[in-house]
Parts: sequence; structure tokens; C-alpha cells
Amino acid sequence: MTASTAETMHPSTDGVQPDDILSTAQALRWQISGDFHEKIVEAAYAEAAAIADSVVTRPGASPRLALDRTIDRIVTSRLWGFPLMILLFTLVFWITIAGANLPSRWLAMLLVDWGHPALKQLADGIGLPWQLSGLLIDGMYLTTAWVVSVMLPPMAIFFPLFTLLEDAGYLPRVAFNLDNLFRKSGAHGKQSLSMMMGFGCNAAGVVATRIIDSPRERLIAMITNNFALCNGRWPTQILIATLFIGALAPAHLAGLVSATAVVGVTMLGILLTFLVSAGLSRTVLKGEASAYSLELPPYRPPRILQTIYTSIIDRTLYVLWRAIVFALPAGAVIWLIANIHIGGPSIAEHLIGFLNPVGLLIGLNGVILVAYIVAIPANEIVLPTILMLTVLSTGMHEAGAGAGVIFELASQNATYSILQAGGWTLLTGINLMLFSLIHNPCSTTIYTIYRESGSAKWTAVAALLPVVMGLLVTFVVAQVWGLFVA
Repeated sequence: MTASTAETMHPSTDGVQPDDILSTAQALRWQISGDFHEKIVEAAYAEAAAIADSVVTRPGASPRLALDRTIDRIVTSRLWGFPLMILLFTLVFWITIAGANLPSRWLAMLLVDWGHPALKQLADGIGLPWQLSGLLIDGMYLTTAWVVSVMLPPMAIFFPLFTLLEDAGYLPRVAFNLDNLFRKSGAHGKQSLSMMMGFGCNAAGVVATRIIDSPRERLIAMITNNFALCNGRWPTQILIATLFIGALAPAHLAGLVSATAVVGVTMLGILLTFLVSAGLSRTVLKGEASAYSLELPPYRPPRILQTIYTSIIDRTLYVLWRAIVFALPAGAVIWLIANIHIGGPSIAEHLIGFLNPVGLLIGLNGVILVAYIVAIPANEIVLPTILMLTVLSTGMHEAGAGAGVIFELASQNATYSILQAGGWTLLTGINLMLFSLIHNPCSTTIYTIYRESGSAKWTAVAALLPVVMGLLVTFVVAQVWGLFVA
């Protein structure tokens, strides 16, 4: 081996070492402007377009392409993009709210008003012990009946409408509109896509963060995906907005006002996504934002029948089945804690009494907090659990030992009467909508975050951060409310 060869393989200590080069590159990285990667991508696409223009002959743009570009000038414009997005989602929610009332009433009459007494009579006729009858019928069946009657109609309307927007090619335009805001908040532009997926299911939204290459930005997307209202929370938002917000307006405007309230909560969730992303990217997850290219698919004519079929099979029935699977054991738990007594009061009464001071302090009540504990497995059963516990805690059930819970649900007025009996006010309704948006993810989402991140620490952050934020937000709203409303 020659001396020159040896010197090449083993550089002298007086020369520049590889570690020095890496350290210098790391230091210079932070001196690059924030839009450096974006400029590289933009330059690459501009060069590609210039090459294509030099070799491709275009006798005339197709009418469809021209129409797509004309529509995009409106829906992705700085002036009209966001107002049109808000208007379109308001329309979707209004159709959902206005169309779900009557089917919910019919289902409630069938499953609760008729089905529940019939099952009780059958149980009495065959001599079923009251403990077993109460557990199966007053607990498991009645909770499931609530889930079906409250959730099925709005889901059967909302999901096809949302799927139509997705299939027509509009949702990628929403992601395009939000891309700049995500980059300004220090997050990845693809987080807009995972957030859109989170509006269907937060667990699916967490899985969708795989499209983000940067581990730091992917972690931000996982932590903040919970602020996108998932399937299980839409029925709660819609029903509470209808009962407490829409009721303040004249009858002919009630549906529109309720829809506007739901859109407002949705927009708040998007705002919190930006704020929390910005906070994380500037503190514990500080780093450089990367860029990406987003292809906008062509607009497609709506395939209404296929969309209705796929949305009902893949989304509505899937979510409903998941809700039923969790509602059955939740109903059993509710009945058991309501009928197992310790020193006189039931376990449910002990829990509600213990948490009620905290609940009232944040504009909620003990029933709601207990319901959120019971409903950790799935957001779908929060509202039925609240209603069941309210009936139990207010004594609105059949007299007699272990009689269980029996109530009628013929309309939304009956639901409102139950909540009023539980001491609900307008503040309770508003803060429930806020807490439904800002609270811990469901157990499925928590497990998915752990599986995708591989970190117990960041999974705990993703689970506890929304809870802390939700308690703070509802506390502030309750205190401000108390200052202005006697």
C-alpha cells in the first residue's frame, strides 16, 4: 500500500473530518429560510412543465379540463375558498338535522315505547328473575335502543352526503386550502389529509399519518387528530345543538341555527389543531417543516346510488355495529352500578355525587363526567349513557326494587325533558358540545396511537392533553358565563 493510498483511507487529523461536515451542515440547516423545501419542489415542477411545453403540442384544452380549472379558481381561491367550505358544510349539517328528526322519532317509538314494554312483559311471562331481566332489558337492550334511535338516522344522512363530497373531488380541495395554514403552524401539509380522514374516524386518521415522512411532523398529526370530530361525536353535536341552540331561534330557522352551531364547533376543532400544532412544533417537537406536492384529482359526476350504498355499508352500518358492540356491555355496567348499593346509595349515585362539584365548576355535571368514564371504549355511547344515568339519578324509572330504567322517547321534546330534569341549562349544552370536541380519544384511537408511534410517553400526551384542554376551556366558559348571566 502506498503512502498516498493510506492517507486517503485514513485522513490526517489536520484535515476536515466527516463529523465536522455533518455538524456544519446541521448548523447551516437552521439558517435556511422556512420555504426552502417548497421552493425546491416548485422549481422542480416548473422545470418539468417547461420541458413538457417544449415537446408537447396542445391543440386545445379539453372542455372538462377547462371546467375543472374554472371551478378550482373559485373553490381554492383565497377570497372564496373558506366561505364556500363553511357554507357547504353548514348545508350538509342542516340537511342532516332537518332530515333525522322524524326517523329518530319512529325508531324510538318502535324500539323504546313499544319494544321495551313488550320485552318486559315477555320476561315476566316466562318468570325471568328481575335481576336478569333488569340487566338484559333495562340495561343492555335499552342502551342499545338509544344508540340505534339516536345515531342511525343522522349517520344515514350525513355519511352519504360527506361521501358525495369526497367522491366528487371536493375534499382534496379543502386539504389544498388548509395546506398553507398547516405549514405556517410548523406542521406538514399532509396533516390536512389525515385530519380529513379523522372526521370519519380518529383511529383511521392516525393510521393515515403514515403518508407523512417526517417522524416529528407525523407525531404532531397523531396528537392533534383528536380535534377532528369523528363519527361517534357527530350525533352528540347534532342532537345537543338542536335541543339547546336551535331552540333559541324561531322554528323556521332552528335547523339552520343548529347547523351553524355544529359548524362552529367543527371550525373550533380545526383552529385548535393549528394552535396545538404550532405550540408543539415550537417547543417539545421543534424542527423544520418539510414540503410536499398535492395532486388535485379531476371533478367527477356524483354516483349517487353507489355512494349511498358504499357509505351505508362501509360507514353507517360499520359505525353503528361498533356502537352496538360497545353499548351492550356499557348498558350492563350502567345497570349494575345503578343497582349495586353501598351503604344505601348505589355505586352510580356515589360516583355522580363525588364528581358533581367538579362537573358544576366547569359547567357540566357529575352525570356527564361519569358517562365519559364509562364511554371511554367508544364515543358513540356517550349520549345514551348520559341519558340513562340522568334517568337513574333523577328517579325517572319504575318504582320498586331493582325495577331498572323505563322511559319513553317519542320525540326530541322527551329527550329535552329528561335533560331538564337532570338540571341541564343552555350552559350545560354548550359546554357538552365543547367537551365532546376537546376530550380524550376513544380507547381504539389511543391504542392506534401507541401502535403507530411506538411510544408510551407520546401516547399519554395524546390522551391527556385534550382532557386538560377540555377542562380548562369549559372552566373558562363557565366562569365567564357566570359573570354575565345571573
